[in-house]
Amino acid sequence: MNDDDRRLIAECLHGNRDAFGQLITRYQSRLYNAALRLVDTPDDAADVVQDAFLNAFQSLRSFKGDAEFFTWMYRIAFNVAVSQKRRKKPTASLSAMEPGRNGLSREPVDASDYVKPGVALERSEEERRLYAALGRLSAEHRDVLVMKEIDGLKYEEIADVLKIPIGPARSRLNRARLELRELLEPLDENRPPLIDEPE
Repeated sequence: MNDDDRRLIAECLHGNRDAFGQLITRYQSRLYNAALRLVDTPDDAADVVQDAFLNAFQSLRSFKGDAEFFTWMYRIAFNVAVSQKRRKKPTASLSAMEPGRNGLSREPVDASDYVKPGVALERSEEERRLYAALGRLSAEHRDVLVMKEIDGLKYEEIADVLKIPIGPARSRLNRARLELRELLEPLDENRPPLIDEPE
């Protein structure tokens, strides 16, 4: 855990609530983006983040510091999201994850790509296909793929969030990748070219 987080946690445990406010400011955007990939709507993601920080504040004394503070927060948010999904009717929407919705973007955009003909169209089509395929995965496989490939968690962090050993976490991720590849391959075979190819 980084020294600044450790200092803020110590100050918070000694009664300085502003220190916890600094932790919220530091991690709320990242946690919100992660939560948005776990639930169906931006409002649900905001609720998850709010509940996660409240739970974290109430149980801060139980944080041992043997993991990054964000990983601990992610695990709390993941559990809140799972509980929230159990309370709600399940839906198959991943639209909240799509880039460009709600002003969110997963990564900085390289403007030079957009001067090339067809690149923007191809990128949006590829992303649409990817998110459609992710939506067809089981929740177990989708969650682990999102954690690794989109949120950038390490295997140890994924195992910690899911409360399983690293071996099964790796195995689940491998199965998820295979399942996603199987879903995307038929689309590649049947996909018409984006631009008419010369005969």
